[in-house]
Amino acid sequence: MPLNAYIVEDHDTLRESLAEALAELAGVRTVGQSASAKEAIAWLTDPAHAWDIAIVDLVLERGGHGSEVLRALKHRDPARKVVVLTATADPLVREQCLALGSDGVFDKAMETEALIDWCAGLGQAA
Repeated sequence: MPLNAYIVEDHDTLRESLAEALAELAGVRTVGQSASAKEAIAWLTDPAHAWDIAIVDLVLERGGHGSEVLRALKHRDPARKVVVLTATADPLVREQCLALGSDGVFDKAMETEALIDWCAGLGQAA
């Protein structure tokens, strides 16, 4: 059974490309998407929604920030994974995201393929 992903990204084109790549290369189904922290938190914390992986950008619409999403999900079921995919993945940002409960941090410019591989590995382990 494929893993279910929720993508939090403010750029429509990137969000759609990532959903397609996850499906084609990692067998991961995207079950929801949003461009704002508020929408993401509402969806991801609703017990009616089933998801396995949340992929979160840090800079979001309406002045929102991915760290808000990380804080809201910090005490989630450990089977649910949350990773950050951002253009600002310097060592300090990585450390902060991990401290907020992220399971991984990937740089958009250089590590998108690594994220997809990580998701594929997670799917194989499930």
